This record gives sequence, C-alpha cells and structure tokens, in this order.
Amino acid sequence: METLIPHRLTTLGHPQRLALFRLLMRRYPDRLPAGEIAETLGVKANTLSNYLSALMQAGLITQHRDGRSLHYAIDLGVVRETFDYLLLDCCRGRPDVCSPVSLFRSEAAAPTPAQRYNVLFICTGNSARSIFAETLLRDIAGDRFTAYSAGTKPHTDLNPLALEVMKAHGHDVSALRAKHVAEVSGPGAPRFDFVFTVCNQAANEACPAWQGQPVSGHWGVPDPVKAEGSPAERRLAFHAAYGALKRRIDAFAALPVAALDRIALQSAVDRIGRDDLPPQKDMP
Repeated sequence: METLIPHRLTTLGHPQRLALFRLLMRRYPDRLPAGEIAETLGVKANTLSNYLSALMQAGLITQHRDGRSLHYAIDLGVVRETFDYLLLDCCRGRPDVCSPVSLFRSEAAAPTPAQRYNVLFICTGNSARSIFAETLLRDIAGDRFTAYSAGTKPHTDLNPLALEVMKAHGHDVSALRAKHVAEVSGPGAPRFDFVFTVCNQAANEACPAWQGQPVSGHWGVPDPVKAEGSPAERRLAFHAAYGALKRRIDAFAALPVAALDRIALQSAVDRIGRDDLPPQKDMP
C-alpha cells in the first residue's frame, strides 16, 4: 500500500490523465468505448492509449472487451481504497480534519424525508429527452416530486416531434421551454435531491457542483433528433425515447425514497439506468 498509493497519485498528477479519470468517475458504473472517450477529451487515439495504459497500470481503471471494441470503467474498489487511505489512515479518521470522510460511507445520508423531492434531468439540447423526463415525472408522481429539466447547450425551441409525441400521450406542453443549466444552479436555485443525465454528451461534461450532493444517475437514451429515414421512422425514434424514459420514470416513482438510505438509493437509480427493470407491457 505504501508504494501503490504514491504511484496512483503520481498517475493522477497529469492533467489529461486526471481528466480521463474524472470522466470515467462521472459515468460510473458505465463502461465507455475508447472512441467516445477520445472524442470527449479531444485527444488522438495513440495519446489516449498511453493515458489508459497508465491508469490501468495504477489499477484505477479496468478494460473490458465487447466484441471488437474495448470499453473502460473505473475500478471503484481501488478508488475507495485510495480515498480511505488518504482520509481514514492519514488523518486517522478524525472528523474535525477530514469530515465528510467519504461519499462511499454506508452511513451517508439519504435525501431528507419531505413532502416533495426536487429532481433535475439534464441533456445537451433540452429539446426532447430531458423534456420527456421532466414531463413524465411531473404527470406520474407530481405529488411527491418537483421535476425540472435543463440543457448544457439548449436549443432555442423544443423539438416539434417531441411536442407531438407528448401531446399524443395527453401531456400539457404549454409551459415547457428549453433552459440552460445556469437557470437551475447557483444562488437562488432549487436544492436538488436527484440529478439525472439522459444523454451521453451531457453526462461526459463537467456540470456544476450541486449543493447537498444529490443522488445522481445516468439514464442515457439515444438521441431521437439524430434519427434518419422517413418521417414515420423519425417519429418512431421519438416514441422509442419516450417509452424508454417512461419505463425508468415509472420505476423511479415506485421507489420508497424516504425508507432508503443513500447507498440503497444510488444502487436503485443505477439499476434503473441499466434498464434492470421488471418486464412491463408495451405502451400503446
């Protein structure tokens, strides 16, 4: 341990390797393909290969083969071990020195039980997927959750096909609009209990540090705006995105939030993001 920890810290001392580590931490428990990592960080393939190799040698990330592609993920056990060494061993666990000790401690608090929980959905354009999620949660469980959505690079207007789908399912879209994350962060912004990204690009970006360390998750859904083909095929892509998010919102709304601790909540939202859900009937 005395030699492993300095090696890991030295590896993370390089700015680009640290950026890669932070990206994979933001996307945990997802495994990211090398191409997506390179595109997000703006590095060449051979340079990325060197960074990945260094992080794997330090034991901080793992490599998995999926067909002909290589995917990478954080080794959370090693990360916990490193943080515990720094915060528990080095400072002897003194709460006056290193509190809060770790986000991974089992006693970490769940959102404070309240009448309503604030939930934020983020995507890049805030014109379809995050709008779907906001609307679905509002209409399915608006008595317990206050839903918000925002975009890291919001479009001027909502996508007309997204509006068409929501109207077809009976949702009121009159108050919906695209918003920037700046509107829901900083002084005066709501204090969120849950923050979810619903597109990979938004999940890969460094979003604001949300107050109160809300439970977060990545519920990535393919972008229907990028769908090609006939008008019918494009509409089908929007209906598919809506359906995928509805299954997740239904599962989320069914969670006994007030009865679960933070670790259990995090595990639950991660399972929902992986579509590890009980079978449901297809929507009409």
